[in-house]
Amino acid sequence: MNGKHAKTVFEWTQERIDYIFTEFEEIYLSFSGGKDSGVMLNIVLDYMRFHRIQRKISVLYMDVEASYQHTVHFIERMFLDNMDLIRPYWVCLPLTTDNSVSMYEPFWVFWDNTKKDKWVREMPTYDFVINEANNPFDFYRPNMTFEEFVGFFGDWHAQKYQADKTACLLGLRSDESFNRYHTMHRTDKRTYNDKIYSTQITDLTYNFYPIFDWKTEDIWVYNGKFNKPYNTVYDLFYKAGVRLSKMRICEPYGREQRAGLNLFKVLEPNTWIKVVDRVSGANFGNIYCNTKATGTRTVDLPPGHTWKSYCKFLLKTLPEETRKIYVSKFIKFIRYWNKIGSPVSDEDIRELNPNTIINTHAYSNRGKGDKLVIKFTEIPDVLPGLDNKTDFLSWRRLCMTIIKNDIICSSLSFSITKRQIVRQQELIAKYKQML
Repeated sequence: MNGKHAKTVFEWTQERIDYIFTEFEEIYLSFSGGKDSGVMLNIVLDYMRFHRIQRKISVLYMDVEASYQHTVHFIERMFLDNMDLIRPYWVCLPLTTDNSVSMYEPFWVFWDNTKKDKWVREMPTYDFVINEANNPFDFYRPNMTFEEFVGFFGDWHAQKYQADKTACLLGLRSDESFNRYHTMHRTDKRTYNDKIYSTQITDLTYNFYPIFDWKTEDIWVYNGKFNKPYNTVYDLFYKAGVRLSKMRICEPYGREQRAGLNLFKVLEPNTWIKVVDRVSGANFGNIYCNTKATGTRTVDLPPGHTWKSYCKFLLKTLPEETRKIYVSKFIKFIRYWNKIGSPVSDEDIRELNPNTIINTHAYSNRGKGDKLVIKFTEIPDVLPGLDNKTDFLSWRRLCMTIIKNDIICSSLSFSITKRQIVRQQELIAKYKQML
């Protein structure tokens, strides 16, 4: 080291923040009220005060209605205590997200005015809260998904503040999940000036992950060392015996987040009572979230079944409209692997049965362009060692999609569609009238 100490992740983050503020005139921070985004916001605010930055940054908080009260209190504190440096966007618009704990209502809309009498919380009344009565976003439309809104916000922000580019800061860390690791380390993404901690989202918007290399322990060392405010719901997590790496505060009805449902009733019982009344299937998720019933444990193939026959059996057990959604997505997924194919690494190709694939001898023009495109001539029952990698086609993978109640089929690389949302809402309205 030539007498020089190795830089800490905190020092690296300081350099990254300095670089972003030098390169971008307009910056906004995506804030969830969680431990990571809380550290991200505190670091940025300290940087701005130390360097006496005169301009403000925007802070975007997407309020999902069914949140911990501790989270709301933390958001309030961070916004009200730092109005000299931030432009808060506290968004309480009706937006659609997935609800993986119910087959009958697989999507739900937070801040839905037709469910106002069942809202988990009252609408906050601060001047900077954005709802349907004071909505400034020209891109917003009814039935819009949470993901769509966030995707549009960056360009809207750049145009509003007349910037030729805008930086979005996110408190994402590589070791939080495989998906987050992939987001930051994928080799086929577009970056800003080859910075690994960046991703180009549109021509105007770039995401930056200044704390991408932090460990969970680093988050709490920072909070303790600098005596920073944080979401005190984590104190309750700790008292409840939850491991540091498993503490989550995002709305818990999504496919990955639902494992936290059983904690809601323990940590905030009064909130939990309203959640059960508000979100279809919430109590089912609470009871079965860590069992085979939701696919979070290893699922054994029932005796006498192949994965193919089991998949067809599972489809027959679903409500008709739900079954149609799965069948439609499965057909598209099968046709994709049969007609178009996908780039596959040499390592994975060696694991595949040569009798089930067509080697097209065509190399991918996606990513680095050095992977062979593979098509499947038939659907394998199971691909040991590969079913949990990439999105290979197999009957077992289709079964697991149903068991996990993944009606969006995000595990098969699909995303939620407007037609799905509208159709589901029509059905809910229809059956309510019948009742």
